[in-house]
Amino acid sequence: MSAWMFLTIAIIFEVCGTVLLKLSDGFEKIGLGMAAIACYSVCFWFFAPALKVIPAGVAYAIWAGMGIFAITIIGLTFFDQKLGLLQYSFLALILIGAVGLNLTTDIHKT
Repeated sequence: MSAWMFLTIAIIFEVCGTVLLKLSDGFEKIGLGMAAIACYSVCFWFFAPALKVIPAGVAYAIWAGMGIFAITIIGLTFFDQKLGLLQYSFLALILIGAVGLNLTTDIHKT
């Protein structure tokens, strides 16, 4: 499996963990809170091998940026989150940065 695939799976599990943490209502719903912890754990199991190939700063920036973007879209769609024009602009910059890092990072297997 490629480093980019590991990173993508890590992002998916991080986003799932964050959604479950939100749904746990501050850990009042312990089952959802525990599921969030499990998702975060799986996230790191996939993030670690990505770091063997992708530079750490680049991998972390893409992981965080894409996670922020995905969580924001989920928040807008399912949690009635509201954003202003300036917030959308900054979100676009995060997305542009994550995509730009992905497109300009040349990785070589070690």
